[in-house]
Amino acid sequence: MKTNEKIKESILEMVKSQLKENNPPEVKITYDRLIKEGFDEYQTLQLIGQCISIEIFEIIKNGEKYNNQRYVKNLSKLPNEPFE
Repeated sequence: MKTNEKIKESILEMVKSQLKENNPPEVKITYDRLIKEGFDEYQTLQLIGQCISIEIFEIIKNGEKYNNQRYVKNLSKLPNEPFE
């Protein structure tokens, strides 16, 4: 498995964990909304994973702390690309 495939799988596992734990609850709300809009499960997990990726990037690249407000805001923008 290539490194980027491992990262992708890890991010998808993070999404699944957030859904299972309902933490933050906005992940489940977003998941349900996207499924209702016609996205399949895998597409929905990938879309939510984009928002997690942004948080990871900000932590690693810019030394920022996890920003729940930004994460939730980006979730609300889906299926449009989250850019914040």
